[in-house]
Amino acid sequence: MILGNPKTEGIAATTLDDMFRRTVAQRPEAVALADPPNRETFTDGAPRRLTYAEADRAISAIASQLRQLRLQTDSVVGVQLPNTVESVLTILGVLRAGMIAAPLPLLWRSMDAANALGALGARAIVTTARIGDFDACATAMQVAAEVFTIRHVCSFGNNLPDGVTALDDLLDQTAAEPQFARESDPAAHIALVSFDVTPAGLTPVARNHAELIAGGRAALLEAGIEPDANLLGCCATGSFAGLALTVMPWLLSGGTLSLHHGFDADAFPTQCRNDNCDTVVVPGALVPQIAAAGLLAAEIKNVLAVWRTPERLSAGVAWRHPNARLTDMLVFGETAVVGSRRAADGLPVPLRAFAVTAPSGSGHAAPIVETARSGNGTLALRGPMVPHHPFPPGADRLGTPHLKADAEGFVDTFYPCRLDWAEGTVEVTGPPPSVVSVGSYRFVLSHLEGLVRRIDSGAFVTALPDALAGHRLAGVSGRGGAGAELATLGVNPLIVDAFHDSNPKAA
Repeated sequence: MILGNPKTEGIAATTLDDMFRRTVAQRPEAVALADPPNRETFTDGAPRRLTYAEADRAISAIASQLRQLRLQTDSVVGVQLPNTVESVLTILGVLRAGMIAAPLPLLWRSMDAANALGALGARAIVTTARIGDFDACATAMQVAAEVFTIRHVCSFGNNLPDGVTALDDLLDQTAAEPQFARESDPAAHIALVSFDVTPAGLTPVARNHAELIAGGRAALLEAGIEPDANLLGCCATGSFAGLALTVMPWLLSGGTLSLHHGFDADAFPTQCRNDNCDTVVVPGALVPQIAAAGLLAAEIKNVLAVWRTPERLSAGVAWRHPNARLTDMLVFGETAVVGSRRAADGLPVPLRAFAVTAPSGSGHAAPIVETARSGNGTLALRGPMVPHHPFPPGADRLGTPHLKADAEGFVDTFYPCRLDWAEGTVEVTGPPPSVVSVGSYRFVLSHLEGLVRRIDSGAFVTALPDALAGHRLAGVSGRGGAGAELATLGVNPLIVDAFHDSNPKAA
């Protein structure tokens, strides 16, 4: 039960689909999902606004289509979509079909996507024709050609190649939802697999419904998000943080979720105003600039600042705003998100040692996570949102990277930390060793070095500090064309761009 929010009572054995259906029954004509007003600048199709009834029909149509492709229960379906209504509808559609969603980060290209989906034995990919100038559908077809288990490429958008299953028409259709049975508690069943990068490399992280809901509850309670809230989410759905801080609070509150792609200083205030948003979810490093530019409407009650580099929170500037309260959400890779509401002086609040509850300072707070300092001096977490499912099955036996819980149930985040016994706080002092963060993307530096040396034995890549993104990649090659060759390999464009101006003179 979530205290103070009747829409979230009795969720212990509840699935994401159950929560959605509950609001459909209560508010069928209320707006459920809204697209960015600038949608046509980065993907096909005019902006959509769907009521709960309309979204429910679309979810059933997507689920039915996946079953008509003869995909079986528990098939893994990769999802790479921009931050539009289709991204949410598709994830919920995959779950309604009895399958497992595997959302992919937007900047992943064929190399990362093939490695990730191949390790999971994925059976299908759902994407769109384009994301900006990126031909996402062509890349999905390339991935399908490289991963022998993938049998179907499905796509939204225009001018799709032959062999691709078109999905646009499903958003306006009514279809009978597929039927399947679970032998055990559906909420305990794996719903979704996201992808972390730890010092060991690419790491699949599986979560059941209950763990996903617990992540959303952490944000909902600490920020004080009310029932029927109007949320504006600037985090894409390709990570646990994106889901836990946007999709899950939306499902828990039963309100409206307005989706924002990237950050557009013109579209952001337009959405806040037109969609009557009272809660916004934005990157933590952008919060001071957004406030200083006057982009927060007077109706905004809550700002959730997303810190993907939690070691930088202590340097955050004081929050001064007449109407909106600020809640810092610390993101520990794909392991957990932990929130703390700003103090009266506007300064960041340190992470609590041992038991973290929400809302902080309340006599009726709910448990969120427990913190501990590992023998290696790193932060370890356990609690209802922390994943405990090695995936794919047999990961322990096969020796593939996965998050591992110790005998007491703690999972190492690999973030170095310092424990202050007197204050009862934990300070995150740095990033995981050898891991660099560029916005929401993490890389193992030694892996990057090996990758670029495949094209040029004399190439060099490093990570430089960046005030907004955490780091930025910079590379030097002894010859020209390194960026183009990396692009041909199908690597993340953040790596390609590191060599954009690289040439022998630059060396």
